[in-house]
Amino acid sequence: MSSGLTFGVATSAYQIEGGRFVDGKGESIWDRFADSGRMPESGDVACDHYNRWQEDVELMAELGVAAYRFSIAWTRVIPDGRGEVNQKGLDFYDRLVDGLLNVGIKPFPTLYHWDLPQALEDEGGWTRRSTVDAFTKYAAAVAARLGDRVSNWITHNEPWVAAYLGHLDGVFAPGRTSWDDALAAGHHILLSHGRAVPVLRAAGAERVGIALDCRPVHPATDCDEDIAAARHFDGFRNRWFFDPVFGMGYPEDMLAAYRERGRISGTTIPADRPGDIDGIASAIDFLGLNYYTSLPISADRGDELDYSGVPPGRNPPEGYTEMGWPNTPQALTDYLRHINETYAPPSIHITENGASYSDGPGLDGRVRDQRRIDYLADHVDAVMAARESGVPVDGYFVWSLLDNLEWVEGYRQRFGLIHVDNATGTRTPKDSYRWYRDLIAGG
Repeated sequence: MSSGLTFGVATSAYQIEGGRFVDGKGESIWDRFADSGRMPESGDVACDHYNRWQEDVELMAELGVAAYRFSIAWTRVIPDGRGEVNQKGLDFYDRLVDGLLNVGIKPFPTLYHWDLPQALEDEGGWTRRSTVDAFTKYAAAVAARLGDRVSNWITHNEPWVAAYLGHLDGVFAPGRTSWDDALAAGHHILLSHGRAVPVLRAAGAERVGIALDCRPVHPATDCDEDIAAARHFDGFRNRWFFDPVFGMGYPEDMLAAYRERGRISGTTIPADRPGDIDGIASAIDFLGLNYYTSLPISADRGDELDYSGVPPGRNPPEGYTEMGWPNTPQALTDYLRHINETYAPPSIHITENGASYSDGPGLDGRVRDQRRIDYLADHVDAVMAARESGVPVDGYFVWSLLDNLEWVEGYRQRFGLIHVDNATGTRTPKDSYRWYRDLIAGG
C-alpha cells in the first residue's frame, strides 16, 4: 500500500504465551492475581503461543504485515526480577526474533506489558525505587541478547493502566488501592523508562519509544464546570504521563489539585529528587500511542475513575464495542494533531487500535466480523487524515493478532483478527484478517 505507513499487529506475553513455569519461568503478579480468584480465567495456557509461535508467525507472514509488536515476559528472562538470567527464557525470544526476520517482519518488542515478577512485588514492586534499578538491568540483559537484530524497542506499555488500575482502583494486578501507591508506581515506571533508553541505545537500538494510552476528552456541555472537569480528567488520564515523557515535568495544575485533595504526601512523588524529571525525559525516537475511544466529561460524573460508557457485553448499542467503549475515530485524528502541536514527537506509531466483538465461526467455519472491519477502516482513515495534515504518524498496529486473554475480562472479549478456539487452540482467520491483508497489499 502506498500510504507510507508501517502496518503491523500487536500482542502481549501474558495474554497469549501460556507456558506458566515452563523452562524456568517465574511467577508474575498476574499469575498471583489469577490464582486469587480475581479473574474468570488465567493465562496459564492462554493462546499457547509459547508452543505455537511458528504457526502464528506463518499467519503474520500470510497477512503481509511489516512489523510485529509483542512483549517480553520479565519472568522468563529473570524469574525473580533480579539476579541470574534464565537463558532458556531468552532462547524463546531469540527464536521468535529470528523467525520474524526470516519472513521479513520487523520485531517491535515491548519490555514491560504489566507482568511484574511477583518476587519484586513482594518487596514493594513499583512503589519502591529499587524496582527501577531491577528493570534497567533486565532491559540490559534482553538487549544484550537481541540487540544485534532488533532495531525498534518499546520500554513500557500504558504506564497509566499499570499505575492506576493496578495500584489505585485495584481491578488489575497487583490489586492495590492507594493513591500513594499509584502515584509512586507511576513515577517509578516513568523513571525506569528513562533509565532504559540509553541502555537500549548502547546495545545497538536504532529507535526507542514508549507506548502511552490515551483517553481524549471533551466537556459534555459548554458550562464552566464541565470545562474544568474535562481539563482535570485530561490531566489525570493523559497529561500526567505525556508531559514528563516530553520534558515538561508533571502538570502544575494537577500537582496543585492533588495536593489540595490530599493525594500527594511529602514522599509520594520524589519529583524534586535530583535527576528524576530529566531522567524521565530521555529523548525518544517515536511515541507509541494506544487509542480505542474518547470520553465526554461532566462535572457530576464523580471522581477520576468513574468512566463514561456502557457496561461491557454482547449486543452493545450501535456505535459501541463490546467493551462498552464508543467508536470515535474523529477524536483520534484530533488527538494526533494535538500531540503533534503540544509535544512535537519525531515520529508516532499507533501501537494499539482495535475493537472487541465476539463474532465466532458460522456453520461454514467463516468468521464474519463486519463490525470490526468498519471500526478498523474508520480508524485507518482517521490516521491518514492526521498524516495528511502533517502529523508524523509512521506506523499502525492492530490490536490484536489473536483472540486472547483480555485480562480481567477473560476470554469473553475478543479483539483478534484471528479467532482462537480456547479448548483446542485452533486458529481461524476472520473476515477482518482478510480485509487487513487486502488493505496492506493495496487491494
